[in-house]
Amino acid sequence: MSLLHPFVNAVAALQFENCFNPYVDRCEVHDQEDAPYLRATSLSAMVESAACEPVDAIWVGRDLGYRGGRRTGLALTDDVHIDRHAKRWDLSAKRPTVGTAVAERTAAVVWNILDLIDARIFLWNVFPLHPHELDEPFSNRQHNARERRAGEEVLQNLIALLRPERIIAIGNEAAASASHVVDAVPVICVRHPSYGGQTRFLHQIAELYEIAPRTRSLL
Repeated sequence: MSLLHPFVNAVAALQFENCFNPYVDRCEVHDQEDAPYLRATSLSAMVESAACEPVDAIWVGRDLGYRGGRRTGLALTDDVHIDRHAKRWDLSAKRPTVGTAVAERTAAVVWNILDLIDARIFLWNVFPLHPHELDEPFSNRQHNARERRAGEEVLQNLIALLRPERIIAIGNEAAASASHVVDAVPVICVRHPSYGGQTRFLHQIAELYEIAPRTRSLL
């Protein structure tokens, strides 16, 4: 993977217990043979494209989920939306997984509103890997303090690379980490769409981007 962007190489080098690194690890159940390579090269191409000009915002979530970023290697993006994610950066991306495309509710809500926004928005997470419970690879857990520190360092490097005008943190935990690593860039916290927060999230993003929100039920 020597042709990858140095930022992606740094993320691929991260290793923690009970964590799946989608850029080097392969899921024997759901992944194509070259899935780690596909995920790493897609992310690398997006970073290259995003770094060409300053972005409007980095939208920051918490960590990759087993139905979304673990499979795609893209924050806040599931199998269903991987194509649309790539097209936002004038790229194409091959799905790294096999079988029926899996949907994730948070990704569906995020892309429901992203499709209405014409701005350079980069999606990321405080912790860029998929943390899971011991011996339960298809589960989600919150990243721990050690993982958060590593993720915050990566986020700080991403902000320096992409020079966003603002950080939009999805949820209080993401906002706390983003505020910890930035000085000059404003951090705007919006409600996480899970656990009943969908409507509030959509309205907050719609207000920030001065668009009419979609409020139909998802999934």
